[in-house]
Amino acid sequence: MKRPGPTARHRLTLTSSVVGAVIVALDGTVLTVAQPTLRRDLGASLVQVQWTSTGYLIAVACLLVFAGRLGDRFGHRRVFAVGSLGFGVTSAGIGLAPGIGWVIGLRVAQGVFGALLQPATLGMLRAVYPPDRIGRPIALRTSAIGLAAAAGPVLGGALVGQFGWRAVFFLNVVPALALGGSALAVREPARSPGPTVRLDLPGACLLAVALACLVRTLVGVPGTGWTAESTAELVVAVVVAAVFVRHERRTANPLLPPAVLGSTTVGAALGILVVASAAMFGTLFAGSCFLQEVLGLDPLQTGLRALPAAVMMVLGAPASAVLMRRFGARRTALAALCVLAAGVLLLSRLDRESTAVPISAGFLLLGAGFAGVMVTATTVVVRHVRAESAGVAGALQQTAMNVGPTLGVAAATVLMPLAGGVRTGPALTVLAAVAVAGLPLGLRLPGRDGAPTPRPDCPEANAGTPYGTMNTRQSTSRSAEENDGTPATRGRAA
Repeated sequence: MKRPGPTARHRLTLTSSVVGAVIVALDGTVLTVAQPTLRRDLGASLVQVQWTSTGYLIAVACLLVFAGRLGDRFGHRRVFAVGSLGFGVTSAGIGLAPGIGWVIGLRVAQGVFGALLQPATLGMLRAVYPPDRIGRPIALRTSAIGLAAAAGPVLGGALVGQFGWRAVFFLNVVPALALGGSALAVREPARSPGPTVRLDLPGACLLAVALACLVRTLVGVPGTGWTAESTAELVVAVVVAAVFVRHERRTANPLLPPAVLGSTTVGAALGILVVASAAMFGTLFAGSCFLQEVLGLDPLQTGLRALPAAVMMVLGAPASAVLMRRFGARRTALAALCVLAAGVLLLSRLDRESTAVPISAGFLLLGAGFAGVMVTATTVVVRHVRAESAGVAGALQQTAMNVGPTLGVAAATVLMPLAGGVRTGPALTVLAAVAVAGLPLGLRLPGRDGAPTPRPDCPEANAGTPYGTMNTRQSTSRSAEENDGTPATRGRAA
């Protein structure tokens, strides 16, 4: 029986998810371009300007998982609306800020709302799309993020040059407020009564402390090196993380459901996202340094050389969704990791005589491999959990995508001076090895015929259930009833 096409609700949800992800991606890329002008206009120090990024990143990392849990508890659309409205208001506030202290404080507040916004963009997709159809929406979302990453520096440079640094923050105000308003305007039926699950506030605090210390360490090491303070922060992060895991295994209402915390499939997918994003963004950082400081290219020329990576992010994401449906997540992820590692190795061989062809080819492989990894691993993470835990799954994916790049840039910054000057070959070789380290994790992903799927009657058994064994009608009706409060119609097709 042929399934019906996307409804207006599907299209609205997909549009909200894509635009919300693009707003966050644009915010980060245009800020990088605006920071030098912001520093001059406000008379800020370099450390203060760095905190406009660091404060935001720490706030997001600390609250992502708890925000995802809030979405699972109160509805992803509501949390998305609050996050969007808050993101827009704080963006406007930063654009009007009279001093650097206001900018830093409002960036931290913006990070809080960004944490609410980001996991909800994936949670909403999981709420309305059945597991076997979520790959394409995630691929479209990934393509949009790639497009934003490519357009961000160009758009930011044009706005800063024409109107000043404040214009880059006003850029997000209207779309963010429009998204939040439209999400609030959608009237949903009352949620069906069910057992009330208490929020795990102690677990949320433990996880926030662990992630804050980890991110603070990774951000600080490139500038100061390994000091006693950074070592102590890392030790605290590890100890608190161990306490968090112990707490989660013992509490009655854990922040991370047992099916998520104990799932080897979800853990493998998250690990792949960390190593792949570390290799990707560490390489982009080292490659940019090489192009500008060794080859003497200006920022615009550097951006043009790296443009194939963004183009392949846009084009490779939908192709990866098709490949995943045909060959399974395992083969697609393994192939993508190999392509990513090949791109990093190719860029590691560059020297002063390198022409545009090998440089562009390296970035092209880099973007193609990363697009495949991101689509495949994200789909596995979101698809493998029950719909009522989709917010937590989306938050874990976003956490991996925050920690991985920070780790990769820190590694590249530490390794390049060890090789002398700005030599990037040894650092990129290590980053290629990081990408290859994801291959054993890729072997744990589901294949085409043995892919696991959530079992509504036994969440702890999710890791071993094939996708094909779950009845489509049962999956769709349960998802509709548990996430939207709408009584499911028996026998309705997905």
